[in-house]
Amino acid sequence: MKLNVAADFFKSLRDETNIKSEIKIYESFIGLISNLENREFTEEELKSIEIKLDELELKSNPENRIKYFRSRLNEFKKYLKDKLSLISEGYYTAIGIALGVAFGAAFGSLYEMGIGVTFGMIIGLIIGAYMDSEARKQNRVLKIKSNKTGYNYSKK
Repeated sequence: MKLNVAADFFKSLRDETNIKSEIKIYESFIGLISNLENREFTEEELKSIEIKLDELELKSNPENRIKYFRSRLNEFKKYLKDKLSLISEGYYTAIGIALGVAFGAAFGSLYEMGIGVTFGMIIGLIIGAYMDSEARKQNRVLKIKSNKTGYNYSKK
């Protein structure tokens, strides 16, 4: 599936529903695809992205659309990270905070839990933010959320 076809598909799905959580998933797909359309890829990379979009079977008619498309979005983001080294905004920061809290709790159990968790979280935040800035410099960061689509959730 070509990127522009996928974007149009999700725009039509977004316009068909008034369920906020479903709209957010569609807008995440739209934003991600829009970001991919604005990037320079080799012919081989672009072809692999289109093949992956076909493999996701987006045009199937699932019973639970929210769950189905959320899992497909996560699968697509994982593919982009693994195969093309593209990450979402704040990826390393989130990992840094999680690891910082875990190590801080382990360290805090020896002394003071609150202090350990706090310092661990701060250190994780700093390291993660640094790694995110490095990824940004290398142009490996994808903006997942679409930029203000102008869509009104309180439709009709």
